[in-house]
Amino acid sequence: MSIKKILNSLEKSWERDDILLKIKNGFNTDRIINEFIKNNEIQIKELNTLLRPEDIDLLNQVEQLSTCESKLINKIKGLNYLENNEKDHIINGQKILPSSRFSFDSISSFMINWSNKVVVIALITISAIALSKQAWT
Repeated sequence: MSIKKILNSLEKSWERDDILLKIKNGFNTDRIINEFIKNNEIQIKELNTLLRPEDIDLLNQVEQLSTCESKLINKIKGLNYLENNEKDHIINGQKILPSSRFSFDSISSFMINWSNKVVVIALITISAIALSKQAWT
């Protein structure tokens, strides 16, 4: 089977409306992904055997695009949260912003912004250690 046929088949299996409905019904995203992989295991394995290095580069770029879109959504939600929060805290014509308010959005934003960097630094460190061990033996 060609890559194009496999991708079309996988795309039909990943109906965004169905996925959104599952999320609205309380399905965990990991569960959704695991079910998709289980239901499409043969196509996914075949796809992996047909991928070339330039295809993997393209997949990495698509992943970065998805990460960028996710960050944008979080920023927009954060802006909406701040606007609503500012509206609620006006006393005598002055805005009162809670300085010590703890927000899970801030943790989420921090993790999204820094998790990729931490992973890359960890991988570089592990590679450097492995290379230095090989050099000393």
